[in-house]
Amino acid sequence: MPLQFAVAGAPHGTPGSGGTVRGLQYAHSLGISAMELEWVQSVPKNPERMSEVRSTAESLGMTLTVHAPYFVNLNADDPGKLSASVRRILDALSMAQLCGAVSVCVHPAFYLEKDPAIALENVRKATDEIMEHKSRLFPDVNLGYETMGKPTQFGTLEEVLIISREFGIYPTVDPAHMHARSNGAWNTTEEWHAMFDLYAEYLGTSSLRKMHIHYSGIAYSMKGEKHHVPLEESDARWRDFLSVLKDRRIGGVVVCESPLLESDTLLLQEAFTAL
Repeated sequence: MPLQFAVAGAPHGTPGSGGTVRGLQYAHSLGISAMELEWVQSVPKNPERMSEVRSTAESLGMTLTVHAPYFVNLNADDPGKLSASVRRILDALSMAQLCGAVSVCVHPAFYLEKDPAIALENVRKATDEIMEHKSRLFPDVNLGYETMGKPTQFGTLEEVLIISREFGIYPTVDPAHMHARSNGAWNTTEEWHAMFDLYAEYLGTSSLRKMHIHYSGIAYSMKGEKHHVPLEESDARWRDFLSVLKDRRIGGVVVCESPLLESDTLLLQEAFTAL
């Protein structure tokens, strides 16, 4: 898949009352060819609406990804919270399948002061349950566990790669989260090449042609991620990152999570095209 740059949700300039369909149409008019549907508070439940989103995206040639709800912890001690987490992921996969999205980004878990190895095993068990349903009901959409931005969160690059390799899925790689989690690392050409090398080591070189990536500027502290910031206001070496994407012939979707939405998406897209 050629690399596409996606806006994270309906662009700010979407006319009228906004919404996904109008957002897709407006993004397409700007020359943007992909969008991530931001279901971070709740998953829509209307199949007819998903059909409309799908037909709109297909008619415009737009690629869709999804961000599942934030309220997920596959390492939860409370059986009710764990069950609800699994249900939210399955709901997101279900609606993503209906609307034609290629991948669903999921924040998988918090450590809850447990040993990371225990958290990994708990995430593995929950993923096994999810994949039993996914293979039958949502075969066309990827389950993408994200690299996370705080040390309290399950989601190092290696953790999400371990789970992805085991279950035949691929993660959502967020270099901004990795940058924040490490309090300033993962922001050089050498480190990004190492990131893609590790990805290919776990999932194969061909996997680099179909990735789900998030990117933005980010504010952080010793405790990790604070919030996303516009590219030009951040310490992100984003032009260097684009050069690595070009050099490695990375394919798939790069979702720009900047608060400037369409402006920074177009900034990335145009700079990448100019390389």
